[in-house]
Amino acid sequence: MSINNERPHIFVLPEDDANRQIANGFILDLNLNSSAIRVLPVARGWKNVVKKFTNDYASTMRQHPHRMIALLIDFDEYEDRLIYVKNQIPDDLKNRVFVLGVLSEPERLKRDINKDFEKIGEALAKDCSDNTNELWGHHLLKHNKTELDRMISSVKPFLFN
Repeated sequence: MSINNERPHIFVLPEDDANRQIANGFILDLNLNSSAIRVLPVARGWKNVVKKFTNDYASTMRQHPHRMIALLIDFDEYEDRLIYVKNQIPDDLKNRVFVLGVLSEPERLKRDINKDFEKIGEALAKDCSDNTNELWGHHLLKHNKTELDRMISSVKPFLFN
């Protein structure tokens, strides 16, 4: 099913294949409205996520006021990366752009919890759908709390049944 640009929807721009697999697992949640979310092609690096967003998606977001986007990046243990990325987002779009990711890298989270990337995505979606914080509370993900809360309040009404 394709995205209806006249209705609220969210794009997901993953940094790498691990983040893409997590996003694909997320959309497998049975309570999710799959016609309101699209996982975009891998950007190949967090800097390319920022570049693709600013060069390719910022202008289309202005044309489609119901569009939101989640930028999935690895934080690589750099606490200031979120600030840097958020500073690249134009002011008129800040309320519709969400920056999320593993504090280090998805491979470390995969080893820590012994689940494949798709299962990680499914567990994260279940947390969102059920208003729980089981996996989102993991030490490699809990730094996302503020961004996640902001995103859930914006997308939950149309993304989860």
